[in-house]
Amino acid sequence: MFSRPLLVLQLFMRSSRVQRKRAILTIAAIAWGSLSLLLLLSFGEGLKRQLLAADSGLGRGIAIIWAGETTRPWNGLPSGRWILPRVEDIELISQRVENLEAVSGEMRQWQSAYRYGNHTVNRRLTGASLSYGDIRSHIPRSGGRFLNPLDEKLRRRVIFLGHELATDLFGAEEPVGLSILVDNVPYTIVGVMIDKLQSGTYGGPDASHGVIPITTFQAQYGENELEAIVVKPLRADLMPAVLKGVYETLGAKYGFDPEDERALATWNTVEGAVLMDKIMLGIQLFLGIIGALTLVVGGIGVANIMYAVVKERTSEIGVKMALGARPGWITGPLVLEGLTYTLIGGALGLIMATGLVMILDWIPTDGNEALQMLGKPTLSVPIAIFNAAVLGSIGLLAGYFPARRAALVDPAETLRYE
Repeated sequence: MFSRPLLVLQLFMRSSRVQRKRAILTIAAIAWGSLSLLLLLSFGEGLKRQLLAADSGLGRGIAIIWAGETTRPWNGLPSGRWILPRVEDIELISQRVENLEAVSGEMRQWQSAYRYGNHTVNRRLTGASLSYGDIRSHIPRSGGRFLNPLDEKLRRRVIFLGHELATDLFGAEEPVGLSILVDNVPYTIVGVMIDKLQSGTYGGPDASHGVIPITTFQAQYGENELEAIVVKPLRADLMPAVLKGVYETLGAKYGFDPEDERALATWNTVEGAVLMDKIMLGIQLFLGIIGALTLVVGGIGVANIMYAVVKERTSEIGVKMALGARPGWITGPLVLEGLTYTLIGGALGLIMATGLVMILDWIPTDGNEALQMLGKPTLSVPIAIFNAAVLGSIGLLAGYFPARRAALVDPAETLRYE
């Protein structure tokens, strides 16, 4: 039962020992191609993950809505009117718009004075609703928190700081629990935001602003108009329906055409995320094609070597066939030889790529924004599967065609071959 596979294996081992130098060179070529493919795909995967993390720094699947100017007359009202949403619109949108996961309002002071001791810095101050922390990725560092319902209900003077603002004020000192003056009003620090990447921004990076309850902001500055409204649907594909609901709700209140897109300025980050996903897919495909072509060059080398092996063994193959060798005994060792060389080279390439990725992972990127945005190369399961599929295909093809040629050789002709 096992006689045929064992015979094929014996013939393969015998030929491999004879062609040892050739086998080493072939394996080295495949290992280099595999290393190139894995590194290119790993850099692409690392870049993709870093860009996704930076994109999520603003908040994933959200839309930001600002005041706008009407461009159409509506129910007897002229065009050219400014639409300025107010704090009470947050609750109105929450109640009337369907498929909404969360909504938050923003109020802002662009240059508030933050003072701790004798040190003062001027930064943005944001008054926000409770859901702002979740939908805008304001994640607190260990030991702190974001704003809670009691903060908003009781108009507490508590503040959540961006990490750069906290560093500017306190240096290496832990700020949670300490008090600062914001425009000469005392506030207690309840949390500091983690250091995060942020590719998108409006008004400035989150790292350099402070956030207080929107009710506290109203009480201190006496304002009621919102700087922006942030909405997040239950799913990204529901964003058009949610925005339509917001326009209809505010259009009914302020008297503007819900189809007038300029009545409210809107930034739909879902559209940008879809475009980013397509760009990253294109980059990964481009890098994968380049790496695969490099690996194919090594596969062509394997095929050429196997054709040379067939040519050198023509007389030997003829003798075997004249003595009654079956075609499988001729093709089997050749296919196995090509596949084995390819897989061994691929395994060596994988080991080298893993080692290089681990070394590159140790390189510090703190303080270097370019390296932070590029990310670190990452080997993943899909990359390993793709590499194995390409290697297996190359190995089979590189061994099959020379083996097929060997099996079609006429024994009478091969015995006269020199």
